[in-house]
Amino acid sequence: MRNAVNWFEIPALQFDRAVRFYNAILEQPLRTEHFMGMPHGIFSADEEAVAGAVVLMPHYQPSEQGSVIYLNVGNGLDAVLSRVAEAGGEILMPKTDIGPQGFIAQIRDTEGNKVGLHQPA
Repeated sequence: MRNAVNWFEIPALQFDRAVRFYNAILEQPLRTEHFMGMPHGIFSADEEAVAGAVVLMPHYQPSEQGSVIYLNVGNGLDAVLSRVAEAGGEILMPKTDIGPQGFIAQIRDTEGNKVGLHQPA
């Protein structure tokens, strides 16, 4: 079965700051490159997995009001949440049990985006 999502983009106003934030909280460096002339900080993913990037594009505006993507943090949700404030973000929803699907939390990144974090059961 194919994934419902195959790529995501998280808008940044200050690209380097946003990349540092995600590097810090996930402890996994984003690969930076230019794609179609725009800076992309690409999240690590297996070849066949859903992937995405932090992007700096003139027509993208960070927001807490729109779509929310959930990053898979494996079994490390507590550790990731412990690094959010120091990296310049804010926890909007603490670790929450969602039953057999595991746990979720929501954060605001340094750019003002609401981003979800998911720890599978």
